Amino acid sequence: MKLKKIVLRKMKMEFKTPFEVSFGQMKDKHFIAVEVHTKDHVGYGDCSAFAHPYYNEETTTTAWHIIQDFLVPLIYSKDEIAHPEEVNSLFSHIRRNKMAKAALDCAIWDLYAKERNIPLAKALGGTKDKIETGVSIGIQPSSDDLLRVVENHLAEGYRRVKIKIKPGKDIKYLEAVRKQFGDIMLMADANSAYTLEDIALFKELDDLDLIMIEQPLSHDDIVDHAKLQSVMKTRICLDESIHSVDDARHAIELGSTKTINIKVARVGGLTEAKRIHDFCQSRGIPVWCGGMLDTGIARAHNVAISSLPNYQFPGDVPASDRYWKQDLTYPALTIDKNAMVQVPEKPGIGFEPVADLMDAFTYEKQEILR
Repeated sequence: MKLKKIVLRKMKMEFKTPFEVSFGQMKDKHFIAVEVHTKDHVGYGDCSAFAHPYYNEETTTTAWHIIQDFLVPLIYSKDEIAHPEEVNSLFSHIRRNKMAKAALDCAIWDLYAKERNIPLAKALGGTKDKIETGVSIGIQPSSDDLLRVVENHLAEGYRRVKIKIKPGKDIKYLEAVRKQFGDIMLMADANSAYTLEDIALFKELDDLDLIMIEQPLSHDDIVDHAKLQSVMKTRICLDESIHSVDDARHAIELGSTKTINIKVARVGGLTEAKRIHDFCQSRGIPVWCGGMLDTGIARAHNVAISSLPNYQFPGDVPASDRYWKQDLTYPALTIDKNAMVQVPEKPGIGFEPVADLMDAFTYEKQEILR
């Protein structure tokens, strides 16, 4: 792949409704879209860093700086890129900044698949033609509000429901959902809001037959999670703690987790996501695909990686209309009555950014020629 230019866009899209997690509420999403151009094709990537450094240390501002001033020059340091995995190696001496790296890594993977006229899922080694998706529900003002939201999403076809929780809005909310809707696939996501002092609460949660509890303790911890997992029957799922295949290895060897949420953006792109998937598969640890309130571009990459065989739980890969009044890609991603998403058969990500919408959502653009 001989790149001719790279285009960076600062973009903003408003959510249909505000989305609240343990660290705050978001009404819109600032993000960076990346285009990598050759003579005949364009590959697309999406930097999922938020405007604030609350989920991780990156922001759209810092990611723009890293992409523009460090990562693009590294890409251009090679006359030609034979395989997307080379990008991961090129970036290896840049510390962290995983979401910035992911934007280019994913765009190169899309380009690679298009140049070979194959779907991105096939390029990654995917084996599924459909994937199951679930819905992630932000923290609601009351348990009654939560029940109404869950009911609406179940009516849309979703079968797995993930409830965001934080101290004071946890056990009673989850108990209400379990009582109202019976044995649905139910999980909780704490986004690092608790400590080991809350073990009594977690033992109460153990009685709710959750499929997992996601990242209950500190965002950078694997040691305390091992202590918590040792006294719980419910699976602990790690999210923010896992940034690489080595992180996954350490956590599994310590007994800190029984499943891992692989977010493509969090681990630096599709190359590292595939490595983590392969390692977990070799250790009998199932994985699933998390999301970052994604636009159509990032969601397309999530669909492709979720087609790999060890993605065993429904992921956070919802329909296009879950977060957005109008998404920026075509065709719209939909779910069937069994909450299944069709893996695209078209070359690359299988979805096309709509030029007018891309321009409408863009508030700064830069073209970087080779």
